[in-house]
Amino acid sequence: MLKVNNLSFNYNKSPILKALSFNVKPGEYLAIIGESGSGKSTLLKVLRGEYDLNNGTVFWKKEQILGPKHNLVIGYDFMKYVAQEFELEPFISVAENIGQHLSNFYKEEKKERIAELLQVVELTAVATTKVKLLSGGQKQRVALARALAKAPEILLLDEPFSHIDNFKKQSLRRSIFKYLKDKNITCIVATHDKEDVLGFADNMLVLNNNKIEAYNTPKQLYKDPKTALVASFFGEFNIINNDIFYAHQLKIVDSSNLKAIVKNNYFKGHYYLIEANLNGENVFLKNSKNLEKGAIIYLQKIKKPH
Repeated sequence: MLKVNNLSFNYNKSPILKALSFNVKPGEYLAIIGESGSGKSTLLKVLRGEYDLNNGTVFWKKEQILGPKHNLVIGYDFMKYVAQEFELEPFISVAENIGQHLSNFYKEEKKERIAELLQVVELTAVATTKVKLLSGGQKQRVALARALAKAPEILLLDEPFSHIDNFKKQSLRRSIFKYLKDKNITCIVATHDKEDVLGFADNMLVLNNNKIEAYNTPKQLYKDPKTALVASFFGEFNIINNDIFYAHQLKIVDSSNLKAIVKNNYFKGHYYLIEANLNGENVFLKNSKNLEKGAIIYLQKIKKPH
C-alpha cells in the first residue's frame, strides 16, 4: 500500500502542497485532478522521490520514499514514472525502445514481453519503425509500454493520453487500464480529462489551493459534488439557490418559478446544450431540440438521486 501522511512541499518558499494524506491499495487506480497549477504533476514527482518533503512521509509498503538528499539516483526500481515529455531513444525502433532495459539473457522471453506490450498499446504495426518517425501520440504510447516493460509495482502517469488523438483514446484507455488491473499494478494518474477517470478509477483526489478539496470514488463525487470545482470536472453545471445541478438535471416545464430566456444553442450530437439567462445568471440545460433565441422557458430541477 502507498501511504501518504501529512505531506507538504514548498518550492522556493512557495507552498505547493499542504498537509496531504491518502492511501492507495495495491492494484488500485487513483486519479488526481485539479486546475492547471494545482500541483498534480508536482505531487507525482514527490511520490517518485524527485523532491525532498518539507513535512510528512510517503511509504510504499514498508519502504519510505525519500528525495535527492537521501538518494544519489532519483527513483525506485518498483516504481515507474511517465512524464509529459517522453525520454525515448529516437534512432532505434519502437520494439527496441520498449525492450531497452530488459535482459538479453532470456531472449525468447524478452521477445514475448515486447510483443505483449506492443499489443497493449496498439503499436504492433510499427514495431520496427524508428521512434523519430512517430507522431506525438505514438511516442506517448511507446513511453507507456517502456514503463511497463519491467513490471513495476506502481505506475505514475502524468496526462498519459494527452497527445493521443480521439480515434485511439477510448480503446487505448480500456487496454491500458485492463492490463494494469490484470497485473495488479497500482496506478496514480494526474489528469484533466474525465474520460481518464469515469469507468476506470477506483478513487479520485481533487487538488485545490494546495490542499485536498475532495477525495472519494468518482461515482460518489459525480452524484454529490460539494463544490463547483468538483462539478466542473464532470461537465456543465449550474448553481441555483446555493445548490449544484448538472445541465441534465434541469428540464423545461409549462410553468415554474424559474423563468429564463434562451441565449444560445450548442449542438452536441444526441442533444442540444441550451444556454439561458436566469435572474441575470447563465444556466445550462440539455434539450432534445434547439430553441429560438429570446424564447421564454420555465425550468424545473430534477431531483438528485441519493
